[in-house]
Amino acid sequence: MTASSIRVSTPLLRIARPGRWSWVAVAAVLVTLAALLPLGFVAWVGIQSGWTTVSALVFRPRVGELLVNTGLLVLVTVPICVVLAVALAWLTERSDLPGARIWAWLAAAPLAVPAFVHSYAWISLVPGLHGLGGGVLVSVVAYFPFLYLPVAAALRRLDPAMEDAAASLGEGPWEVFFRVVLPQLRLAIWGGALLVGLHLLAEYGLYVTIRFDTFTTAIVDQFQSTYNGPAANMLAGVLVVCCFVLLGFESGTRGHERYARVGSGSARQPQRSRLGRLSTLCLLLPVVTAVLSLGVPLVTLARWLVAGGAGVWNLSELGPALWQTLLLALAGALLTTVVSVPMAWLSIRAPGRIQRLLEGGNYLAGSLPGIVVALALVTITVRVALPIYQTVVTVLLAYMLMFLPRALVSLRAGIAQSPVELEQAARSLGRSPTQALWQITMRLAAPGAASGVAMVFLAITNELTATLLLSPNGTQTLATAFWSHSSEIDYAGAAPYALIMVLLSLPLTWLLYLQSRRIAGR
Repeated sequence: MTASSIRVSTPLLRIARPGRWSWVAVAAVLVTLAALLPLGFVAWVGIQSGWTTVSALVFRPRVGELLVNTGLLVLVTVPICVVLAVALAWLTERSDLPGARIWAWLAAAPLAVPAFVHSYAWISLVPGLHGLGGGVLVSVVAYFPFLYLPVAAALRRLDPAMEDAAASLGEGPWEVFFRVVLPQLRLAIWGGALLVGLHLLAEYGLYVTIRFDTFTTAIVDQFQSTYNGPAANMLAGVLVVCCFVLLGFESGTRGHERYARVGSGSARQPQRSRLGRLSTLCLLLPVVTAVLSLGVPLVTLARWLVAGGAGVWNLSELGPALWQTLLLALAGALLTTVVSVPMAWLSIRAPGRIQRLLEGGNYLAGSLPGIVVALALVTITVRVALPIYQTVVTVLLAYMLMFLPRALVSLRAGIAQSPVELEQAARSLGRSPTQALWQITMRLAAPGAASGVAMVFLAITNELTATLLLSPNGTQTLATAFWSHSSEIDYAGAAPYALIMVLLSLPLTWLLYLQSRRIAGR
């Protein structure tokens, strides 16, 4: 071992050595404890209520009905999203489909349309669209991009050598796909499916609009009728258990296969399969998908804007809603990104058991639905922090707890690309650890930090449930203003707010699409 390698590794050993706690580690622990507040709240409510109350509120027909509804929604929607996303990804990445690049972008673009705007558009077009069928239809067109993006990125990275070897052994195209390609997509499919499933559990506006009862809609109804009564808290506990079931199922079924390629040279680009006479037939899938996921909401918005005329553009309401949305989204994105720096730095510079445990707590808390986070903050602020109850501070704290993983993932990637030697050189020249972190590492990790800010900004712009429950009186974002108008069946009045949300989200969605291609080397 050379002297230089010893010098490089020493700071990492010093950070990870038991008994030594830097300010970064202390900050990471504090952030993780804050992120686990909603989970602790659910456990505390259950213990305080006692088994008799818990069993009476949980083991009743209404909870069984909600469990069946939510379970069927997940069991039907997720497989359809998987099949649709895999088919679209293969057509746009592995076939000579005409206009593949355009269809690839159109498959990612529905992320710019909030889920409750999708339901608003569909209920405007088909007023009788209700129940499980309507919920599945709107959920698929709203959430399939969460599966399409990772699957398409995985297909771009696959080395076709194994496919060539299977074909040389006499396997046909279908056998090669199902026995060679599909198993290599397992991680992308399971990860995307988990993300879709968690969104289905957390979504509120979509299912209220089409009148389909889930745990989240029932929790909000209970909260609004009994103001944080025990029934709402127990439903939140059941919803948390459902989230844990999804997380455990994904973790237990992802497998331990190796997906990386080791060897000389680099993976060559695969040849695109020729569709031949099937081109026209295959083209129907991206066309129909784009029409259902983008055409319906955009045409519906245009129709209501035309029907409402110039009167729906009430600038005295639109201006403040847009301004408050931008302020909350920017403040929440910056706060979330800044507080995620210690954990992201530890995960790259000082990996270990404690670090993995702390990081897992952040991801676990980020998987909880917004309604659970909101209920926890309402109870905590009322009991121990009344001055910040129903203030902007509480709203920003909710955003931080909900979207911390989005900033953490982006920051980790940025810090990983910042050489630790530069940070150590700065410290050897007299910089303090804090100065070295902010002046050297964070400057080099700026692209990752900017990506995290953009991801959180997009999420906050379209967030509805927590904002409805926690925002101070007089606060009106684009999402809450849209919801206020659409709840009163004023679809024309809601259209401008929906359009502005889509226009704000489109550039960030395009950035996400480009990033997925850049990661895959395209």
